[in-house]
Amino acid sequence: MLGPEQRAGPLHGEARGPGGGSPPPPGAGPPAHPAAGAAAGATRPVRPAAGGRAPLEFGACPAVEGLPGGVRCAVLRVPLDYARPDGPQIPLTVSRVPATGEGGARRQGALVNNPGGPGASGMAFPLAAGLPEWRRVAAAYDFVGYAPRGVGRSAPLSCQDPAARTGPTQVPTVPSPAYKRQRVAAARAYARGCARHAGASLPYYTTLNNARDLDVLRAALGEPRLTFMGGSYGTYLGAVYATLHPDRVRRMVFDSAVDPDPAGIWYRSQLGQAAAFERRWHDFRSWVARHHSVYRLGATPAAVQASYERVRKALARTPADGRVGTGELQAAYLRAAYYDDVWPDRAAALAAFLRGDPAELVRQAAPDPERAAEAENATAVYTAVLCNDAPWPGEWAVWDRDGTALARTAPFEAWANTFLNLPCAYWPVRERQRPVPVGPGRAAALPRTLIVAAERDGATPYRGALELQRRLGGEAALVTEKGSGSHGVVGGRNDCVDRHVERYLLTGDTSGWRVTCAPHPEPAPVSLDDRTASTLGATPGAPLSPVV
Repeated sequence: MLGPEQRAGPLHGEARGPGGGSPPPPGAGPPAHPAAGAAAGATRPVRPAAGGRAPLEFGACPAVEGLPGGVRCAVLRVPLDYARPDGPQIPLTVSRVPATGEGGARRQGALVNNPGGPGASGMAFPLAAGLPEWRRVAAAYDFVGYAPRGVGRSAPLSCQDPAARTGPTQVPTVPSPAYKRQRVAAARAYARGCARHAGASLPYYTTLNNARDLDVLRAALGEPRLTFMGGSYGTYLGAVYATLHPDRVRRMVFDSAVDPDPAGIWYRSQLGQAAAFERRWHDFRSWVARHHSVYRLGATPAAVQASYERVRKALARTPADGRVGTGELQAAYLRAAYYDDVWPDRAAALAAFLRGDPAELVRQAAPDPERAAEAENATAVYTAVLCNDAPWPGEWAVWDRDGTALARTAPFEAWANTFLNLPCAYWPVRERQRPVPVGPGRAAALPRTLIVAAERDGATPYRGALELQRRLGGEAALVTEKGSGSHGVVGGRNDCVDRHVERYLLTGDTSGWRVTCAPHPEPAPVSLDDRTASTLGATPGAPLSPVV
């Protein structure tokens, strides 16, 4: 589900909503309102609005997008409610760079990207066309990004004032009954805030409507069939689209697959995610322990955990720089469960803190006020889509029981995941979606597709890739990065994986039903005394990193 830009930023360290730290401020919202029937359930095809059939008119991108001049932008209008295709329309922002044609390459159409979340914008995706690893693909395809409904300037969704959260957050390792009551009250207030801000539009932020929007975008681009690359949550969106419209799929790449089993959407998914994060947290601590000579944090994973707890207890007493408490610490180190390229910086920050220098930890973990509005928007869209998509347990006792049991074996993220999703227990939409049973169930055969996954991924556990392959059928190929766990495999981390993806996008061919790639190299240890070699948290292939 969630990817690093949300989990390590909007939801857990920077103006996060229900996911951790201080609860959102209480507020009185309107009574729950019903969802319209089509938004809540029906999956029948509907006629797109007239505006959706018109070709897109690309021009200079607005300055607010922060995109260079070579990228062109357009606005796509789609129905708010597909049961009323001629009713109210909402705008979706779209970005594009044309195929370069380098080397005489034949143009193959548009490659549309959804980076995940839900709540992430793909407007920066065209920048990937300039990366060396995408040179041959960019010669044959227009690179097209967009901001899904609710995100950025695409009918933006909000649930609270971004400025409402101030000060550091303090999150107990083991929540007390009083703290749990506080979080329940915060979740109720947050859900009411979503209803108050969104009004009657709240039920229409769903995966099903995202898939419908994607089909309108395909048509407006003039593409008879869709070539699509989705990361993390974007894989689920793509799988739903492929289920609804198998005859309109050309090629699809699913990077870091969400388990599409309807029984796991979405409550059970977050339970499994916490267990997978625990494994990945162990991987990080094991790496730090192997480099004890550099960081002096402990020669075993248990000893590294003890060092981490020393930092945590110190921040619980006195937040660093008045901005970094235990909530911000958790957010920053959750990113280490997503990407191993941040491991050197995170280890160095712990080591420096324990030597009496908190500056590097503050730099890595303190919220960025300039991103508060973006963070709040991402949290709101994430919450709305997941809460609308499926039924959730409505009794706190169920969440408390499952969270308590999970925390015994997966303490690193169990309670944070529970509180993150808790507004769904009190969601003010009476009629929820029923998850789409993913799989090509119509007469039209789904063409060959490609799934890529890391074997130890924490955000989207590997079993999800196996389940997606099973559901998509014999033409779905799976490339596995063995022994690795960085979330988002495509785009610069692993040359073997990238070769498989490039071959598929350019020719439609795959190397076999299931193939493997060796893991990408682990990062080299870097101390704060050797900053010249440090990446300082830069992520290879950042424009392609799933936000999940």
